[in-house]
Amino acid sequence: MSEERDTAPPERTDGPGPAPGRAWPMLGLATAGFAVNFWAWALLSPLGPRFKESLGLTSFEQSLLVAVPVVVGSLGRIPVGALTDRYGGRVMFPLVSAATVVPVLYVGLAGHSSLAALLAGGLLLGIGGTSFAVGVPFVNAWFPPERRGLAIGVFGMGMGGTAISALSTVRLVDAYGTAAPFLITAAVLAVYAVAAALLLRDAPGRAVPTEPLARRLASTLRLGTAWQASALYAVALGGYVAFSVYLPTYLKTGYGLTQADAANRMAGFVLLAVAMRPVGGWLSDRVGPVRVVTGTLAVVLAAALVQSSTPALTPVGSAAFLSLAAALGAGSGAVFALVALLAPANRLGSVTGVVGAAGGLGGFVPPLVMGSLYGTYGSYALGLLLLGAVAAAALTYTATRLRRTAVGR
Repeated sequence: MSEERDTAPPERTDGPGPAPGRAWPMLGLATAGFAVNFWAWALLSPLGPRFKESLGLTSFEQSLLVAVPVVVGSLGRIPVGALTDRYGGRVMFPLVSAATVVPVLYVGLAGHSSLAALLAGGLLLGIGGTSFAVGVPFVNAWFPPERRGLAIGVFGMGMGGTAISALSTVRLVDAYGTAAPFLITAAVLAVYAVAAALLLRDAPGRAVPTEPLARRLASTLRLGTAWQASALYAVALGGYVAFSVYLPTYLKTGYGLTQADAANRMAGFVLLAVAMRPVGGWLSDRVGPVRVVTGTLAVVLAAALVQSSTPALTPVGSAAFLSLAAALGAGSGAVFALVALLAPANRLGSVTGVVGAAGGLGGFVPPLVMGSLYGTYGSYALGLLLLGAVAAAALTYTATRLRRTAVGR
C-alpha cells in the first residue's frame, strides 16, 4: 500500500451537522465521565510505596502493581471503541462507569491484603481506562472538523482524574483507613453512571457502522493512520501515563521525598499535562497537528536528557519534569487532533481504541523498565536515556516521513 493511500484523508460520512447548542454540554458530561473513570483507574498508584512497605514488595513488584491497571485499560479500548461505534456513548459511558464500580469496591474492601489480590483488582480497575475510547468518538461527532482538535483536547482534560487520586488517596487512607478512597470513588462512579444514562445524547446524524465487529477491527488495523498515530501516542500518552503512575515511587526512591510530598508533586505534573492537552488540540487546529507533535517531541527529548543526570530537584529537576508534563500533554492532544482529521467517521471509535491501546501500553512498559533498572543499577539514568532515545526516533519519523505524507496536517 502506498504512503499516499495510507495517509490521505478518507472520505467523510459525518452526516448532518451537530446541534451546536448541545455540543458543549455533551462535551462537559463526557469530560466529567472520563475524569471519574480515570480517578478510579489511578487509585493504586499513590499507594504503591505504602503497599511496598506493608507487603514487602521488591522494586519490580511495586512497579508491576501500579502498572497493571494499564493493561486492561489499554487493550480493552480496542473492543470498547468498536462497541462505541456501534452503540454510541449514550450506552457505553454508563455501562463502563457502572462496571468499574465492582473492582473499586473489591480492592477497597477485600483486595489489598496480598500482592495477588491487588494484581487481580488492578487488572479489573483497568475497565475505567477504557472510557477514553468511548469519549473520543462521542465528542468528535458533536463538533465540526475545524473545532475537533480543541474539543478532543478539552475532553482529554479528563485524564486529570489521576490528579484527584494523587491529591486525595493518601490523605483519605491516613484519615479514615484504606477503604475510604475506594468507597468514595465507587459512589461517585455510580452517581455518574445514573446521570449519564439520563442526560447523555449521541450527536444527530452519528455514523453507525453496519459491518460485523471482527470485520471492522480487521479493516481498522489495515489503516495506515491507525498505525502512525499509535506509534506517536505510545510516546506521548505512554510517557504521561508512565510518569503519572511511577512518579511517586521515583521521587521517593531517587530524592528521598515523603509519600505525601511525592504524591503532591505527581499531582502537579498531572495537572500541567491536563491543562496543556487542549492547548495542543487548539494549536493543531491552527498550525497543524504534525507541527505540534514535532515540537513537543523535541521538548521531551531535551527534558529526558537533562533529568537522566538526576540534577537537584530544585530548580533543574522540577523544570525538567514540568517541561515533560507540558510537552506530553500537548503532544497527546495533537495526536488525537490528527486522528480526528484522518480517521473515517464510522470507524473513529475503532481507530481510537487501537491508538488508545497503544498509548496505554506505552505507559505500561516504562514503569517496569524503570523498576528493573533501578533494582539492578541503583539509578534511573538509563531508563530516562531510553525515553530520550524513543522520543528521538519518534521525532525523526514525524519530522521526515509523516511531514511529507501528511501535507497540510
